[in-house]
Parts: sequence; C-alpha cells; structure tokens
Amino acid sequence: MKSIRALQRLSCSMPTARIGTKIHTKRNFMTSVQCMQAPTVIPSDSADPAMKTYKYWNREEYKRKGRYDYLIKISPESIIKEAKILSLSDPEDEANVALSESLPFGSKLLGTGTKLEEFDQFRDHSPNVLFVSPSCPKAREQLPLVLAAFPTIEWVHVRSAGIDFIVSDELSEIDIPMTNAKGQFSSSLAEYTMMACSYFAKDLPRLMKQQKAKNWEKYDVDELRGKTLGIVGYGDVGRACAKLAHVYGMKIIALRRKPKLSALDPYCTAVYGTDKKSLNRLMSESDYIVCSAPSTVDTRGMVDADAFAAVKEDAVFINLGRGPVIDENALTQALKDGRLKGAALDVFCEEPLPVENEMWTLDNVLLSPHNMDQTSTFMHEATEFFVYENLPRFICGKDLMNPVNPKEGY
Repeated sequence: MKSIRALQRLSCSMPTARIGTKIHTKRNFMTSVQCMQAPTVIPSDSADPAMKTYKYWNREEYKRKGRYDYLIKISPESIIKEAKILSLSDPEDEANVALSESLPFGSKLLGTGTKLEEFDQFRDHSPNVLFVSPSCPKAREQLPLVLAAFPTIEWVHVRSAGIDFIVSDELSEIDIPMTNAKGQFSSSLAEYTMMACSYFAKDLPRLMKQQKAKNWEKYDVDELRGKTLGIVGYGDVGRACAKLAHVYGMKIIALRRKPKLSALDPYCTAVYGTDKKSLNRLMSESDYIVCSAPSTVDTRGMVDADAFAAVKEDAVFINLGRGPVIDENALTQALKDGRLKGAALDVFCEEPLPVENEMWTLDNVLLSPHNMDQTSTFMHEATEFFVYENLPRFICGKDLMNPVNPKEGY
C-alpha cells in the first residue's frame, strides 16, 4: 500500500501527458497510459479515495536494467474495448506466464495452444487479439487457420522481431493489423557486433593461443576508430549498431530499401538503396560489414558471389539478421580465398548448423548458435512490450506500435 501511495504522490506532482508521451523528471522517465480498471481489483473499502479510481504498476524488471520506468494509469473513462487474447504458443512458453501475471485491466488471456483445435472452446468468447510466439512449432501453418476460424480477431502481435517464421501466401491475403517486438533485441545484437569487430581487430584468437601456450609475444593490433562500418539493412537493429559504432569513432554507411527515410540520420555519412550496384559499393568501401536485413522474397541471396567479389581487402563480415540473406557457399569461398579477413555468424541458412558444414572448420570464423539476442530477460521484455505498450493502445483505441506487413515480410 505504501508503494502504491508513493507512486500516486509522484504522479500528482508531474504534468499529464497523452498516451505514449515520455515524461522526463530529474529522477524518472515515465509513460502515462490510460486503460480500463477492473471493478474487482480495487477494494471497495479502501481508505484512500483515489484507490477506487486508479491503479498503478511499476515495472521493476525495466528499472533493474536501467530502462524506462513505466507508470500506467488505469481509468475506466478511457476504455474503448476489452482485449480478449488467444496465445498461439507452446503452453510451456514462459511468455504465457508473463501474460497471465501482468495483463492490464481491460484484458484477459482466454487460452493458449499450438493448433486450431486447442482453441475450439473459445469460439463463443469472441477473441479479438492473437499473440503469436516462435515457440509454436507450426505457426506458419496454424496462423491462417486460426484467423479464418476466428473472424473477430482484430490484431495479431508477434513476439519476435522477425516474422519470417509465419509469412505465407495464405497470410498475405488476410487483411488484419499485425505488429512485432522490434526494438527489444537490438541492444544485445549491437553489442555483439562491436564485440565481433574487436575480436578481429585485436586478433583475439592469437591472444588466446599465446595465453594457452604461456607465450609472451607482443604483436600489433588494429583499432576501430576511423574504420568504416557498412550496414546492410538499416532498421532498428542496424541503427542500434550504428549508434554504438559512432561512439567508437567509426564511419558508418548503410543500405536500406527506402534510403530517404534516413536522410537526416545522425550516424550515417551515406545511405544507399538496395540495388546491386549500391550493395557492391558498400561492400567495397567497408572495413566491417554487418548484415541485419530480414529474410524476404527480395532479400534472400542478395549478398552473393558478386558482392563478396567486390569486398574490400581484409574486410570482416558479420551476419546477425537471417541466414538466407547470404549466399553461404560464396561466403565460405571468400573466407577460404582470403578475400575476407574473417566472419562472425550468428545466423545460418540451416539451423542447427549441420556438423558437416565447412564453417565449423574455418579458423577465421566466429560462430554462435543464433543466441546473441537471447539475454536472460529477452523473453519477458518482448512480452512486456506487448503488455505495457501495445495492449493499452489497443484497449484505448490508439495507434499500435511496430506495424509490420506480411506481404513485405517485415
């Protein structure tokens, strides 16, 4: 009770803001979000009159990680609709625990399942929100079936940044708003990018060999300051990489489908289109190349043999987007021929990477099992974005964040 009243006193001393507006004080960053109050949540005999109208949540997980501290204001006057949610996910998925424990007032989780039959009991409940997790093994097949069976669904949210695991011809024909968890994975992937750059710049493999052999032998190392980082796919992850690289003093150039969107970008010195000529130009100008492009019809195989033939001498290639964007055979050959100094790869065309794949044996390759965004809190943070950001917007009839287009693949 004391903690709730403390939050109330704090909120009274702050200016009000429309939904989604960041409020900056000396001690807190907060967002005020209005949504519905459940009648049974606030005790009717509460001594504090304000408790009968408002309820506040404090996101300790975000506070602990130094993220925004969110204050959610719940008011019955702002309710537009109730959110009735189906979760297309593995019932053992931790996201479902987070959903059941932290849904805002004005919303409820009807049930979870990995196939249409498991939702039959909810046909009379008129669900209007579908939460989709990568933990559903056949999400691409089941999603169109669930949407066809439940025409009351108004919004689909995907608990990942990539939506390639659900994209299909059937889904592209369904006209329904869809959002993703873009932005919840960018920080860790950007850190991985800078780690990979440093791994090759400081020749860490040699350093570890010398340490193991107890060999005290000095050698020259490279620095990242003044080097050029080329980013293929300048979305949220690409921009996070640019932000960190800028701190290192690197020059940044990028490639994106709509370069005009980054015309005023504070980090890039140049932003090119996605045509073949522009890709080869970026490859030839970059000391380090990071690919963060999604896997779509247009991007699959785009970084091919011609692109690797144009690469700058001693360049390092980093892939953290999707494996199919790269011609892996061409990449392997470029590494074996010495056209590339090295590669850091977190994603592959086939995962898990087959044991017979030649990448395992190359000394100038740093491999990771598609886990560089898998922090100890990534699942909860991705779910919290749905719960604390988009769900209140849906309930209050506001525009949703992170819209995606299944036809485009992102």
